[in-house]
Amino acid sequence: MQTTKNPAEILRKIYGYDNFIGLQQPVIEHILKGQSALVLMPTGGGKSLCYQIPALALGGTVVVISPLISLMEDQVAALKQLGIKAAAINSLMTGAQSYKTQKELEAGGLNLLYISPERAAIPAFIETLKKINITLFAIDEAHCISQWGHDFRPEYAQLIALRRIFPNVPVLALTATADEATRKDIIKNLQLENGKIFISSFDRPNINYTVQAKDTEKKQLLDFIKTKYPDSCGIVYCLSRKRTEDFAEFLQKEGFLALVYHAGLDNETRRQNQSRFTNEDGIIMVATNAFGMGINKPDVRFVVHMDLPKSIEAYYQETGRAGRDGLPADAMMLYGLKDIVQLRHFIESSAAQPKQKMLEHTKLNALIGYAEAAQCRRKILLNYFAEQRPQTCPACDNCQTPPITYDATVDAQKALSCIWRVGQGGFGFGAGHIIDILLGKENDKIKRFAHHKLSTYGIGKDTPKPQWQALFRKLVVEGLAVAEDEHLTLSLTPAASAVLKGQQTIEMRKFTPQPKKKKAAQKTAAVMASAAFGALEEALFERLRVLRRALAQRENVPSFVIFGDKTLIDMAIKKPQTPQAFADVYGVGEFKLAKYAQVFTEEIKAFLIDKALQI
Repeated sequence: MQTTKNPAEILRKIYGYDNFIGLQQPVIEHILKGQSALVLMPTGGGKSLCYQIPALALGGTVVVISPLISLMEDQVAALKQLGIKAAAINSLMTGAQSYKTQKELEAGGLNLLYISPERAAIPAFIETLKKINITLFAIDEAHCISQWGHDFRPEYAQLIALRRIFPNVPVLALTATADEATRKDIIKNLQLENGKIFISSFDRPNINYTVQAKDTEKKQLLDFIKTKYPDSCGIVYCLSRKRTEDFAEFLQKEGFLALVYHAGLDNETRRQNQSRFTNEDGIIMVATNAFGMGINKPDVRFVVHMDLPKSIEAYYQETGRAGRDGLPADAMMLYGLKDIVQLRHFIESSAAQPKQKMLEHTKLNALIGYAEAAQCRRKILLNYFAEQRPQTCPACDNCQTPPITYDATVDAQKALSCIWRVGQGGFGFGAGHIIDILLGKENDKIKRFAHHKLSTYGIGKDTPKPQWQALFRKLVVEGLAVAEDEHLTLSLTPAASAVLKGQQTIEMRKFTPQPKKKKAAQKTAAVMASAAFGALEEALFERLRVLRRALAQRENVPSFVIFGDKTLIDMAIKKPQTPQAFADVYGVGEFKLAKYAQVFTEEIKAFLIDKALQI
């Protein structure tokens, strides 16, 4: 195939970027040769350019298979802002709209067409595709085709038909998360055996990773948001629908603009909430993992997990929704013993085959290991995806405040002995009650069962309660104790004998109180992103955000479709006052230069005049 335009020239003129990032350039060059590929890039790594630029360089139409209508609409809106001919055909369109788009497609008037995997399987639509010059099939979120992936979707399995019907059209499969088994499944199911695999670094250096044991979880959440991101957009993930509603109500009472998203809401409410989250600033979405793929918002500043997710893949993908614009962002996770027990119960009670259950247990255990780890969290994440990182990082809690480990064997013996003794009365008790016994607490429950008379009563007074909580999680994770029923009733396993007899040692991280953090001095990520930001630039940045929001509302598109925060930051630093100077701003291509140069440069001039008059 002959290219009609130079990819680097397209990048500069259309997108306003000077350089490709990561593996974008070799992937694009491979596609321009008419070859298929599997591309693994982290969220925010620029996967979409890998098929958008070939669409402009090759002519014809690139057909993009995308799982969510909201994602299609965001991508199409962003492409139209660049002057690129793009459209989607989806179930929310009227018959007249679909007909018009289909005629435009047949006439060769589209560079990119976005469709769902379901539509790609409709025979009548396949006949339409046969009439046009398709230069590439791009399959986004390709891990959905794998039964081993964390978000398997049966409709993706039908895509293999495209390979049979269009054997000469290359396929580009893209995903942000796929372990070795998932990659093999993608290659098999899309017949990509002769394609090339491109694996980018999974590192997201702008994301700061923090894990905390649950204590006063609402206070922990509130302290985090108020300290770091009091006016920013974020996502709070919860394991159940009830918890999403509970935490959303809590944040609303604290003065935050919080919305709910879960599968139990009606379609219109979910659509409205997602639309507000995408289009408005400063909204916190409290959601289950139903709020998953298709989140294309680049200025999400934080993702908080109030409960353990199911696997490292799910955790990585969900945390990857923070900081897609490359600016500083945070991923915080809270977890407790109940999370571990509940997720293990979900796996065991599912209808999955034994092999699948074993795989899910393995993945969950890997995530628990990450949560309990004393070493660099980034290193653990990257190593999980077979990317070696020997050094530590400056952006995770374990590297910023290295934890102290200690020999917890004696404490473990005390805990296991106490579990055994309280069980002799024929009743079962949870970790909270057993910890109270070890700490020598005086309460009605202890007196009612005469547990103050046990030899283990008060033998753990010298160990703080959070340390005991961590130890009981450790005992369950290591298989020395099991927690059953809704009360998390504890009992010993045969493996506990080796610890009680001193034949096995237990080592774990030592509890240290969380240091009090100073309240953030600024409310945006802009100041953190550049040393060139002073009070003047911060004020200009905020004024440009107001202008951007007004333009977005007028055009009925998300604010980031006009310009991302990185562009506004560069604008605030460079303060362009002419179209020529505006062309040098990051992310300003020819189409946006013609469309927005005048309105933004006039705003900058007015701002500088206002500031000069105030001096």
